[in-house]
Amino acid sequence: MTLLLLEALGALLLFVFIVWWTMFSGRKKGELPDAADSEKKEAGQDPAAPPPRD
Repeated sequence: MTLLLLEALGALLLFVFIVWWTMFSGRKKGELPDAADSEKKEAGQDPAAPPPRD
């Protein structure tokens, strides 16, 4: 029984470590802007504006 609890604890710790690692292992200055956002900026449009409806 003790071995099962230790194994479950080890699996939980591994899971928490993987989640922590993926949360804080991004780029130092954040994500790069999308190519579409840079094209909108060059065209003088607001990149946060929703796309036009057809």
